[in-house]
Amino acid sequence: MKHILKSLASPIDAPSSTVVLRIMAGGVFFWEGILKFVYANQGVGRFAKLGMPFPAFTADFVGVLEIVGGAMLLSGFMTRLIAVPFVVEMLVAMLSTKISLYLGTSPLPLPPAPPTVGIWAVLHEVRSEYAQLLTVLFLAINGPGKCSIDAVMRS
Repeated sequence: MKHILKSLASPIDAPSSTVVLRIMAGGVFFWEGILKFVYANQGVGRFAKLGMPFPAFTADFVGVLEIVGGAMLLSGFMTRLIAVPFVVEMLVAMLSTKISLYLGTSPLPLPPAPPTVGIWAVLHEVRSEYAQLLTVLFLAINGPGKCSIDAVMRS
């Protein structure tokens, strides 16, 4: 078990500049988590519109995950481990919002300017989730880099 935890925390050979990716992804997750508690339309209201089960619990759970996990990414603490639920979260976010956008049946407000439905609308609107997904995949594969708590704990 100790070996598994050590390998999950391992920075591997990621360069020091990996901190830039951690700041980008961790910062976005962190402030989006806070927004879920500050604005109902970003938390429970959004989850209810999307038909998520137990929207109040689900929104709070995701909000806490994003705040705690975002802070973990920012500091480089257990980076590879926290990347896993973030990959799942981004896939769920993409599937739960972009299929209905493609079909023009989204319960969320459509984009304010064309394209408003179809593949081009999806490709335009998915950019944030896509960037977050690929960034946390990179961090899961390569680790947090040398400027991280994981690197300090490993040495």
